[in-house]
Amino acid sequence: VLTTMAAYIDLNPIRAGLVEDPKDYRWCGYAEAASGGTLAQEGLRVVIAGGERVREKSQELLEALAKYRVRLFGQGEEREGTTAEGEPLRKGFRREAVLAVVKARGRLSMPEYLRLRVRYFTDGGVLGTRRFVDEVFEAMRERFGPKRETGARPMRGVEAELYTVRDLRLRTLE
Repeated sequence: VLTTMAAYIDLNPIRAGLVEDPKDYRWCGYAEAASGGTLAQEGLRVVIAGGERVREKSQELLEALAKYRVRLFGQGEEREGTTAEGEPLRKGFRREAVLAVVKARGRLSMPEYLRLRVRYFTDGGVLGTRRFVDEVFEAMRERFGPKRETGARPMRGVEAELYTVRDLRLRTLE
């Protein structure tokens, strides 16, 4: 029931024709979780865990995001048939899009993750491999406090090993 309710809410921008993918709707809970919002990520873990609060990292974030994305696309598929005006009976994802998400096992591609995480390009200052970020950090050492030992901070919520020079724990005004 919780998953159905969450999917209903996250599918509203699709059914309204605002976007083609819920990850692209800025005010969608799924998009917030996929782009790194920790409160939304915890909520998604609870949804995937069937309403039970997840005390440990037993439900890994990427796994939860992927499972929920598959469920979301499955529940959001267009209903077959059309209205008198030629519109689908229920707006949603075309069958091809659903199958593509299932084939990818709900995982987003690196360009999709990066687009969702655009804050890292602006707030993070530097984005790249650990070595690259540490090199930039050393070149700009005087801009950081004396207690700071390394520059590279892992980019949260992506599968690839990407790093930034700033750890973005707090939300900025958007």
